[in-house]
Amino acid sequence: MSGNYSVRCEPGLVIPLWRPVENLHLIDIIFRGLVYFFLLLYLFIGVSIISDRFMAAIEVITSKEKELVVRRHGREPQIIIVRVWNETVANLTLMALGSSAPEILLSIIEIWAKNFQAGELGPGTIVGSAAYNLFVIISLCVFVIPNGESRKIKHLRVFFVTATWSIFAYVWLYIILAISSPGVLEVWEGILTFLFFPATVLTAYVADRRLLIYKYLHKGYRMNKRGVIVQAEAGDSEIGVELEIKPQQDGLHGMVDRLADIDSPEAKEFEQTRRDYINTLKELRKKYPTLPLEQLEVMAHEEVLGKGPKSRAFYRVQATRKMVGAGNLSRKISERAQSDLSEVKAELQKAEAESIDIENVNAMRVFFEPGHYTVMENVGSFEVGVTRAGGDLNKACSVDYCTEDGSAEAGSDYVSAKGTLTFESGETKKSIKLSVIDDELFEEDEHFYVRS
Repeated sequence: MSGNYSVRCEPGLVIPLWRPVENLHLIDIIFRGLVYFFLLLYLFIGVSIISDRFMAAIEVITSKEKELVVRRHGREPQIIIVRVWNETVANLTLMALGSSAPEILLSIIEIWAKNFQAGELGPGTIVGSAAYNLFVIISLCVFVIPNGESRKIKHLRVFFVTATWSIFAYVWLYIILAISSPGVLEVWEGILTFLFFPATVLTAYVADRRLLIYKYLHKGYRMNKRGVIVQAEAGDSEIGVELEIKPQQDGLHGMVDRLADIDSPEAKEFEQTRRDYINTLKELRKKYPTLPLEQLEVMAHEEVLGKGPKSRAFYRVQATRKMVGAGNLSRKISERAQSDLSEVKAELQKAEAESIDIENVNAMRVFFEPGHYTVMENVGSFEVGVTRAGGDLNKACSVDYCTEDGSAEAGSDYVSAKGTLTFESGETKKSIKLSVIDDELFEEDEHFYVRS
């Protein structure tokens, strides 16, 4: 109570009112305040963890991939991996829903507790978050760019479309709350407001895919500093498709024909990523000439992943994991990249061993078949097949094996194993039994190795 102004405490929707509420000593007030504070902190962490799981699930949904065959004139078809979900549509729908889940939940709780009457929070929970994303985050992104460096907006058309819709959203909210029907939301206003959402997604998708009027925008070709022809479009940033000038080509027409060969946005992105990886590997090799090639490849892979654009889900999950001590997501991604690189190398080594075996049929080989296994955490135990081929199979053969930690650790994620396999006369196949520990905790994909 302060002067003639007093606030009467009401029971909360989740946390009840602690009675009595009158004639309390100062110690009681402080103690109750601390209890309520820690309860709110507990619920806040719970909402963060739930949002973390929700965003992780959305990230899994939007990261689904498919194979796409790109056919080029006079060349063999090329298979590339692309995402099923369009990046712009995913960011405006599932990503926006997941990243705004706490604010939406808070607004729903207030509306339910107030018996569908306007409360103290009102639309401020959504508007405040949107304004923070639109103004504060953009200003910080501009402010933190190091001196002497520059950044470009990758999809300028999409940025203009979404920025226009964002500003219109504030104007429309003011119209329906203060002009059309002050203090009251009518049904037609709610329906029309909802219809603006698919309109936003549709126009952003049209801008991203260059559909409708974007097909008729002027396109030009210019030469950059490296003597490369670059396709550019009015109202957009430079498109990352480069064509090296070859003396044997028939002037500009030959180079423009090659541009027509790469007309798929997915193919352009794949080609740009490939170039980035090669250039990064070259730079690292110059910078660290004494490091082995395997380590340089891992470093290049990590650097390319770090430079790539991150979704809103990545940053939301990363912040939540750091807050609750669940580990660094970037480190998990780095270990995943190293695991993927190890799988590729295992396949290459297997192919190389097969080619060597063709040349020397008398050589005996012992190898894992298949070379890579993927199992669920609750599988309990599974068997790894070991095969020997070539040489004199009538002789006995022994080989040692042991497990080795990757991102998965022995004792907490799997049971360490070590031993010797003995192939008797005429025996070509054996198996190793491994056990996986199910700790019933959510974790990213992890891996470990079996060495022989």
